[in-house]
Amino acid sequence: MDLGLSGSTAVITGGTSGIGLETARTFLDEGASVAICGRNEERLRAALKSLTEKFDQGRILGEVCDVTKAGDVAAFAGKVEQWRGKTDILVNNAGQGRMSNFETTTDDMWREELDLKFFSQVLPVRAFKPLLEKSVDQPSILAVNSLLALQPEPYMVCTSAARAGVQSLVKSLSVEFAPRIRVNSVVLGLIDSGQWERRFQAREDKTQSRKDWNEALAGSKHIPIRRLGEPQEVARAIVFLCSPAASYITGASLEISGGVSRFI
Repeated sequence: MDLGLSGSTAVITGGTSGIGLETARTFLDEGASVAICGRNEERLRAALKSLTEKFDQGRILGEVCDVTKAGDVAAFAGKVEQWRGKTDILVNNAGQGRMSNFETTTDDMWREELDLKFFSQVLPVRAFKPLLEKSVDQPSILAVNSLLALQPEPYMVCTSAARAGVQSLVKSLSVEFAPRIRVNSVVLGLIDSGQWERRFQAREDKTQSRKDWNEALAGSKHIPIRRLGEPQEVARAIVFLCSPAASYITGASLEISGGVSRFI
């Protein structure tokens, strides 16, 4: 299927590793130009190197940017405007989870988590909306969210609450920005990206292989597919939802979890 992305410009926050980097590769495979950002300069350089080994460097832009800082995000948007003059797609992917229950979550932890989850969405949308409005096609925004937004866990009470708020924001923006800009989300279960690699390295049983560790984790989490998801599986769904092939989809949430959810 031709998704109709050739010649388009996609911006991906948190695009230097895991799901963000795989999403960049998939957009490039589909003929789009891609701008990525991340907080870590070394990781950004490594990501750009991996992309330019396969794709034309002229189709790739990378910038250091902390998406919780308005100045950083505005500067990133300015670079994209100089580079392409407009944006067709914005993927808000930055963010990670905080493990704590209500008793162990301090006020500062609550503020930090809410700041990260909300402003990693709000600031890029605010900065890139004028560039999205310059798109000649129907532009789109996609929020990478977690299944915790819909199925909260008590040991991630703070992150679950913040994720639910982001899901509400996506729905609100899909109405406010219609019909010009589509706004959707993906809600993820356990995806085998950087944070799980770090947890694997910190495992107690160092003789356990990565495959065995993954299978044991999937079993303990009662995932029907019996494995963790792969970043490229998420990337393919993101690229579809952002493409003209999904032109009648807005305000939607696609679950990518291996069937672990228990709600209807």
